[in-house]
Parts: sequence; C-alpha cells; structure tokens
Amino acid sequence: MFIVRIKQVFKRYQQESLFIDALSDINLGISRGEFAALVGPSGSGKTTLLNLIGALDLPTSGKIWIEDQEIGRLSRHERSHLRLKKLGFIFQEYNLIPVLSALENVEYVMLLQGVGEAERRERAMNMLREVRLDGLEHRRPSQLSGGQQQRVAVARAMVSEPIIVLADEPTANLDSNTGAALLDLMRNLNETHGITFVFSSHDPMVIERARRVVRLKDGQIISDDSDQVSL
Repeated sequence: MFIVRIKQVFKRYQQESLFIDALSDINLGISRGEFAALVGPSGSGKTTLLNLIGALDLPTSGKIWIEDQEIGRLSRHERSHLRLKKLGFIFQEYNLIPVLSALENVEYVMLLQGVGEAERRERAMNMLREVRLDGLEHRRPSQLSGGQQQRVAVARAMVSEPIIVLADEPTANLDSNTGAALLDLMRNLNETHGITFVFSSHDPMVIERARRVVRLKDGQIISDDSDQVSL
C-alpha cells in the first residue's frame, strides 16, 4: 500500500521573466517501510521533489497524496498540521534550537502536539538511548559534535512516530566515518520501527545503503530500481 502517491506532477519556478521547470511529469509511489533515496546531480530536482512530498511546497500541476490526503486541497494550516502529525524531517544543517538541550530538542515536536510532560520525557529519553546519546541529553547543540547533533535530529524526527521521515542531504556536513555510522543507525531504526525513510542525496554511501534508488536528471525520473505497480 502506498503512503505517498505522486501523479503527473510538474513544478515550475519563475525568476524574473524566465521560467524554470524543476520537475516534469513525475509519477511515483512510496510504500510503508521503504528505505529509499532520490538521487541525482545538483539541479536534478531531488530536493524539490522531497519538499513536495513534505508538503513544504505545492506542485504547479499534478497531485500528491499523503495517505488519503491530497496536499493540493489542503489549506496552509492543514498542511502545517499534516507535517506536525505525520511527517518527520532531517535537514543538512541539523536545525536544532540552540538554547535547548538535546532532550528538549527531541521533546519539542511532542510539545507542539500536546503530549503530556511525563510521556514526552519518557519517549524522548528512550529515543536518545536508541541513537546512543544517553548521558548527553542535557547538553546543548554547541556542546555536541556534528554527528551527535545529527543524531539528535534523527531522534527528534522519529520520536513522534511519523509515517515517513524525509532526510535532505543528512550526511553532507559529516566526515565519511560519522556519515556511514549515521546511515547505518537510520537503516537499523527503519528495520526495527518500520518507519519509512526517503533521502535526497548524491552521497554514494546513501545510494549504497538504500533499498530503492530513484534517479533524477533535469527534473525527470530516469530510473527506479524497484518495480512499482501502476499509479
């Protein structure tokens, strides 16, 4: 069963008098539990596609469904609610709140969701243990290494049990050993929790570990290593 369906999606941007087609006629389905990578060179459209899946932007034409919700029919507030309740995000720059501890950063999404304090604390601590950061929960981001900060971001993305985690170049600011360890950690979390991961990346380590690789070039899908039923 697809949790994300993309049908005949185009995305066009305007820069002054120029029009740029970032995506052209994208058709894609993502199933629960996948560990997939959208790959391609700079300008291929992979980050644009990831942003559309994350309801951070809307297609110029075509349709995208997250479960049974077509995002183009949702208001700005409804899309925000969808992101809060169903989607997790991991960014290249970590995007942690500098004045909060690692524990408080992980708790933050649950705070917005209205989860009670005791449950928030328990779930956040359990997730920090899973990403091997127990003992560092009271440190602020500036007191953590890049790899540790990205592990906090992974814990934050997963703690609210989203249906899908979207990761935009999550290893770009990490050295190769730290990046490899982070990817192995995320793959293990994917296997143990069944949460879907979709990456936007050109990192060979991501491509090597992905179970499905969707390649883009000039805004179009040129290959998909996993056979999918017709949309």
